[in-house]
Amino acid sequence: MGRLPKSFYQSMDVIRLSKELIGKKLVSCFGGEKTSGIIVETEAYLGEIDRASHAYGLRRTARTEIMFQEGGIAYVYLCYGIHYLFNVVVSPKDIPHAILIRGIEPVEGIDRMLKRCNKPRLDKTLTAGPGSLTRALGITTKETGISLIRNTPIWIEDSKNEIPSEEILSSTRIGVDYAKEDALLPYRFLLKGNQYVSRGKGK
Repeated sequence: MGRLPKSFYQSMDVIRLSKELIGKKLVSCFGGEKTSGIIVETEAYLGEIDRASHAYGLRRTARTEIMFQEGGIAYVYLCYGIHYLFNVVVSPKDIPHAILIRGIEPVEGIDRMLKRCNKPRLDKTLTAGPGSLTRALGITTKETGISLIRNTPIWIEDSKNEIPSEEILSSTRIGVDYAKEDALLPYRFLLKGNQYVSRGKGK
């Protein structure tokens, strides 16, 4: 499968894109070692109007400037000084919308993922949660700002997994209590019954 085209990332409908990413394949290839997984959990962040977004109120900093670029690039940041979180920047230039990838189901390069995470065997903890999946895929802040469209070591493919709409559940996002009423928005999307969905509210 090829990379998702630039046109996929240009929509202003972040909610729809967050659902459409469920079932797609997130791939990394570092040093010729390919690792991948099917996306099973996402969170939408609506830029300027979303108190949970780093770009709320059009806040532009050295870190968030990437979010204002044209959709189709990676936004990776360090959370709590421990976890790298991988986001997909979407929408046209200067509209800082993004989608956090929260969980993937491992597909390719599982042995390599296990080595990166110092795990003896495969279980749901390998890639359930945004910090776990980036470690398994080898993604760090070095990759922030890179294109997901061109010949780069991270991309998203259309895996041809047709996910029925009733199989995609929604809930409130995790870890954004500081966003006040926006913390209650149902902007987290997950594949029903999948073991690689991270543990959050209602889990």
